[in-house]
Amino acid sequence: MMRTGLFSFLLALALPLSPQGKQFDMTPGSGWLDTGIDVNAGDSLHITATGQLQYSNARQANGPAGLPRAFTDVLRALAVNDAGRGALVGRIGSSDAARPFLVGELLNYRAPIAGRLFLSINESSFDQATGSFHVVVQLTAAKVARTQAPVNVPAFPQSLLDSIPRRVVDAQGNLGDRVNFVLIGSQDQVQAAFKAAGWIVVDKTDKDAILTGLLDSLSKEAYVAMPMSVLYLYGRPQDFGYAQADPLRVVASRHHLRLWKVPETLDGQTVWAGAGMHDIGFARDDRNNGITHKIDPDSDHEREYIRDSLLQTGLVVKTDYMTPANPVLTAKTATGSGYTSDGRTLLVYLAAATGDVSLAFGDTFCSVLKQENPDTGSWGPCSQYIDAPGKDNLKLGPLSTKYRVLIVPGFMSSCLPDTTAFQEGLTALKKNGLDVAVMTIPNDSCASNAKVIAQYLREHKSSDGRKFILVGYSKGGPDVQVALAEEPGVKDQVAAFITVAGASGGSPVADLLPSIADKYMKTAPIKSCQGDLSSGYKSLQSATRRAFLNAHPNPVVPTYSLIASSDQANTSKALLETWRILQRYGSVEDGQLLRDDAIVPGAKFLGAAHADHFAVALPFDKSTDATIRAEIDKTTYPRAALLESLVRFVTADLEQKSR
Repeated sequence: MMRTGLFSFLLALALPLSPQGKQFDMTPGSGWLDTGIDVNAGDSLHITATGQLQYSNARQANGPAGLPRAFTDVLRALAVNDAGRGALVGRIGSSDAARPFLVGELLNYRAPIAGRLFLSINESSFDQATGSFHVVVQLTAAKVARTQAPVNVPAFPQSLLDSIPRRVVDAQGNLGDRVNFVLIGSQDQVQAAFKAAGWIVVDKTDKDAILTGLLDSLSKEAYVAMPMSVLYLYGRPQDFGYAQADPLRVVASRHHLRLWKVPETLDGQTVWAGAGMHDIGFARDDRNNGITHKIDPDSDHEREYIRDSLLQTGLVVKTDYMTPANPVLTAKTATGSGYTSDGRTLLVYLAAATGDVSLAFGDTFCSVLKQENPDTGSWGPCSQYIDAPGKDNLKLGPLSTKYRVLIVPGFMSSCLPDTTAFQEGLTALKKNGLDVAVMTIPNDSCASNAKVIAQYLREHKSSDGRKFILVGYSKGGPDVQVALAEEPGVKDQVAAFITVAGASGGSPVADLLPSIADKYMKTAPIKSCQGDLSSGYKSLQSATRRAFLNAHPNPVVPTYSLIASSDQANTSKALLETWRILQRYGSVEDGQLLRDDAIVPGAKFLGAAHADHFAVALPFDKSTDATIRAEIDKTTYPRAALLESLVRFVTADLEQKSR
């Protein structure tokens, strides 16, 4: 059907497939289709789509995955900015805060909240296209309905609320935005919630904005974060700034907020003061007659938007409102824009991460480091090496030999055969009678390497009936994920899967700056490499890994994830450039991966190793090559203790499950 004007016809046939399934034929141009399908939190959606669209200014037709983003897309605002133009997208709920997500050709999606499912095509109002998609939606209800049970959270004292300054100030001391919301939760919880809600970290300075513009151009994303001015609370600049484009209207406006850590805590939990406003255009700055953002004068609208946005993630356990003493009802921003409020402050209690066993793993690691010390030498307190140190007096029995251990190393491992992942740990585990080996894995795509892993397991099945504990380091993580999900028989031979700094969600480094990867790849004299470096690197791109996770959202064997986290001081020279880039995207990273991208969805979280991406697994500090030691210079870490702790903890956890 030919599209006419901006309001083309959309066919929604809603032909029932079953009591829980429907199908639709969709043509572009009519906005969001109400599917009539209501989901509950925990329900699973299986959506498939076929068909093609042809845009008037595109050389080729596209399927439900959309067109590859081109540099001409930089100024085009789409509902899902990091998805292709013309892609099939969806959302749950109809509120302004409902965040669209990519559906593409196939999506297996577990709903974090209850609501109505809507579908649309990822395009601007100016796009012209013909064609259609045929969409099939199947809903599987959660086995146990997730109801909102009463949640016991600590009461927020009036005295604590009153201690928070009512308004922020600029560098000259001019009063500005009001503090209109408070978060209760750790830094990790805060960052995870805003990321899940679709907010992005915003630059503080013009210099940062220039870097962001460069990176966004290279990644071909449409949204370019404008710099956020520095404002002050408690005499210091904001700890974090977040912004978000209007998700439904997709107009030239943005929601933005700033966060400051409050000096006091609430029952040991971190408290954050936030000031949020909605930019709706531009206005004159009363301080210097320059141009600044114009804000929505009803500041309570933005407070409610922030609430609804966070509720969309399923990571909020409770919200409430309180009114501080001497509330701000009418005021002006530091630039002179007036705003009003009912004076109430929103309280948001964030949920703790599910499956977080880092404290228990900390007990195991600290006990192994002190009592076993398989690395030998003096290492000092275990708090230097993990973020959740525990007691060091666990009773450590003999290592179980019930399982075999297979380590699947990361990218470029075949290029540097003298630097084996967990080299020190291999020796220590073998001395304790364990059957442990490291694969030689080529630098190919995850799909290709998955076949290599499957073949290895088949070859070793007949000689020994014991199941494997697979340890996937770096790219070895997604290689194993693909093998478990797509290679026949693999999951039946695996007792458990552990990722160590595993690239489950891909890496912005693979998306943005492959030239940087080339640079550190050339740091060491590479004698021989197996496989196709290009295809291996492309398989680490975020869109590729996200598509895999959409198709395979749940682990098929017990899965555990340990991340690496480094600051500038303990990051090797070879990783500093990528470390600085990743700081733009999140404060917890290892020079190659962001925190959330290194955790397999649905895995038990073992915590963070205080090490960069190399140090957590690779013994470059023992290299005989001076060039390697000079560039990869922060790699001293008790890796043998780490590997033994991983095996001990997972083995014990498996035994507990089998009882």
